Amino acid sequence: MFLRELIQPLNTLRNVGDSVKSRLSDAGITSIASLLTRYPRNWEDRSRNVPLKDWNKGQVCTVAKVIAHNWFWFGAKKTLKIEIEDQSARAALVCFNRPFLKNQLPIGKEVNLWGRFYCKFNEIMSTSFEIGIPGSKNTIAPVYPLTKNLTQNLLRRLTQQALDQYCTNLEDELPQKVILNEKLLKKADAIKTIHFPSSMEILEKARNTLIYEELFYLEIMVGRRSLERKKDDRGEEQKHACGLSPLQQRFIERLPFTLTQGQVKAIEEINEEMSRPWPLARLIQGDVGSGKTLVAFLAALRVVDQGGQAAIMAPTELLARQHADNAARLLEPLGVRPAYLTGNLKYSGRTQLLKNLAAGEIDIVLGTHALFSKDVVYQNLNLAIIDEQHRFGVTQRQAIIAKGQNSLQKKGIPGLIMMSATPIPRTLALTVFGDLDVTVISDMPPGRKPIKTHLSKESNAQKVYNFVRKELESGRQAYFVYPLIGQTTLSGQAELPDGNSTDDEEGLKDAVSMADKLAKEIYPQYSTALIHSKIDDEEKRKTMDAFRKGEIRILAATSVVEVGVDVPNASCMVIHHAERFGLSALHQLRGRVGRGSDQSYCFLIYSDQEDQPGINPEELSEEERSREGKRLMVMLENSDGFVIAEKDLLFRGPGQIAGIEQSGYLKLGIADPVRDADALVRARTDAFSILETDPDLLQDEHHCIAAVLDRAPPFSEVGL
Repeated sequence: MFLRELIQPLNTLRNVGDSVKSRLSDAGITSIASLLTRYPRNWEDRSRNVPLKDWNKGQVCTVAKVIAHNWFWFGAKKTLKIEIEDQSARAALVCFNRPFLKNQLPIGKEVNLWGRFYCKFNEIMSTSFEIGIPGSKNTIAPVYPLTKNLTQNLLRRLTQQALDQYCTNLEDELPQKVILNEKLLKKADAIKTIHFPSSMEILEKARNTLIYEELFYLEIMVGRRSLERKKDDRGEEQKHACGLSPLQQRFIERLPFTLTQGQVKAIEEINEEMSRPWPLARLIQGDVGSGKTLVAFLAALRVVDQGGQAAIMAPTELLARQHADNAARLLEPLGVRPAYLTGNLKYSGRTQLLKNLAAGEIDIVLGTHALFSKDVVYQNLNLAIIDEQHRFGVTQRQAIIAKGQNSLQKKGIPGLIMMSATPIPRTLALTVFGDLDVTVISDMPPGRKPIKTHLSKESNAQKVYNFVRKELESGRQAYFVYPLIGQTTLSGQAELPDGNSTDDEEGLKDAVSMADKLAKEIYPQYSTALIHSKIDDEEKRKTMDAFRKGEIRILAATSVVEVGVDVPNASCMVIHHAERFGLSALHQLRGRVGRGSDQSYCFLIYSDQEDQPGINPEELSEEERSREGKRLMVMLENSDGFVIAEKDLLFRGPGQIAGIEQSGYLKLGIADPVRDADALVRARTDAFSILETDPDLLQDEHHCIAAVLDRAPPFSEVGL
């Protein structure tokens, strides 16, 4: 039997009544499998003696004798205090809500004692301690993640019962060849050891075994998805030559510049994949300003040449409008028929547009979420392009793909291109997008200079303003970005750029009030405008057009300008409270400047932890003091978006990166794709190698994989 097949209820264990069962259920533990896959978060090595006199050097681990019972407080608050001593010192055990320990620990009894101690009222004492039977063997104790009403002793007791009762004959879930090559433990041994190891060395082997197994099945699922996509269901007639199509050739000839090597390589890879019998599925990564939009247009032109339609979806109307304007300027002269579709399109215009789309009279449609609305029908959608893919969830991506499958001329699954200017770290690319082919555009258009980045404390902001003034005097333009839209809403709370409110943003500068201050006090001689997500779309469009034309010199904004804003004359990006933004967001914002031939600058203005409201500087650890400084130093020291993305992942963790938590894949119990990157690569190699030689997992040595996938409950129910 496999571990995840242990779906027996918890009341099959001793002393698990309704109350205990309810407490466990609240923590997500509902079966034997979910109990055994709730792995410890740490382990306490109780084999090393730490006497009471060394209480400040770590957890005490000693043999102590009970010498007295005392009580303090009265009535309902009456609390037991047990005096103890070992050969080095005396101490007190404060037993809140545990008066029964008076009988369990009578005067004169010796016990094994473990606990965290502190000094108070000139006395060594502890409120967090455990006791054991005298003379028992010291062990390595598991420390589990707890929720309300759960205790370490309860989880340890029940886990030990479950191991004894159910785990003797657990089947291995990895092929024997993999177990031998990776020097892994048998599954039964790994599960027993991860909970109750006999040594730290064997514990490490158990961790490595379970980590590798999780990553292996993660990559098996990714690989199977890739194989499913590549099934030949389109027929030989869908194959085409790999060279440039007529429209692609004409488009490139009309460009006033030469494509970069990265763009050329991307087009070659896309054209080659489009010639295959399975639908295109590719992730295009490129730093801000690397020319991904031109690559998207070229991919769409090939589909138009083949008689199909393409849809280009952007996360914001601001970006979708910019794509539509560029499409009209660049593609209409070729005879291509682009259209712009958003939810705010007026009824009469929308009705006619949808008729034209269904009739095949529109070749390329550009827009936002409206592209997969219920009333949108395509004649022959052969390619969906999703820009800034991390801003869309899995459901939204699937919805646009479904539109292609339900086209009036059904020709199977449409091709998919996902584009990202937020570089995806290698470890996440191997997991979330592991079934896609990946193209990286690593070079930039010629003539652009590296952006100079500077860090500045809030108290030195005036120096930044003075520098920006010189740039404005030279005819340049500037962005000023803030973490909040407005300081207060009607409820008295600060309003965030996404429309939510919080009462935890006291003292932060906001776009609305600072736009007024910039216009009236700091730069009164220059035109200033405000843009954020709550402003009407038409007004946003007019504001951006005016800024692009140079009629507006200063733009105060929230992170709404993070994507899709291309103003070559803008040379300064000033970001207030930079510590409130993720590194990838800061990199995106920095990429709004440096798009012309002039030298550009990015100023990250930050508040030290000790300067922030509600924080007592004396309570900050050294790590807390330096954390934000180290994080922002990454921006100062790096211009490569992929390096920054890797650093961002290390600071924030994979679950906090935008879009990743929506993927449905990173529900791991013990593995961490960042920490365990080396194991991830090896597991991927093994998984894909097996699927290439035995895609249906029919060979005897792969029977365990097929059985785990077919017979066990969904991984997400028990930790994966």
